[in-house]
Amino acid sequence: MSATTTQSATGRRKTAVARVWMTEGSGQITINSRSFEEYLPTIELQNAVLAPFLAVSLSNKFDLNVVVKGGGKQAQAIAIRHAVSRSLTLVDAEHRKTIKPLGFLTRDPRMKERKKPGQPGARARFQFSKR
Repeated sequence: MSATTTQSATGRRKTAVARVWMTEGSGQITINSRSFEEYLPTIELQNAVLAPFLAVSLSNKFDLNVVVKGGGKQAQAIAIRHAVSRSLTLVDAEHRKTIKPLGFLTRDPRMKERKKPGQPGARARFQFSKR
């Protein structure tokens, strides 16, 4: 992949959707026009995003430009991880063998259950009164 080539991929988690554009570079990560450390302040969230790079030993080899919407910070970090994993497999199909067993390519299907009509929540019921 040359320096002018850009790989793009989409990752999802709950209602969070992340679009990632990956180019060869020095490891610069920009999320929603903000720095990586500013947007994801905790080490756990930062490690979630960097995990696919560490798995395939490509730390600081690619620059990322990320646009993420919806969900909370945790879901956004996992959505970014999903997108980064997908784009790494597009760069080299051999990376799939390393990333797939870690579960980074699997879209987490768990979603919030909808509220049912005539009830206060998805599973909650109004209090029953016998008398």
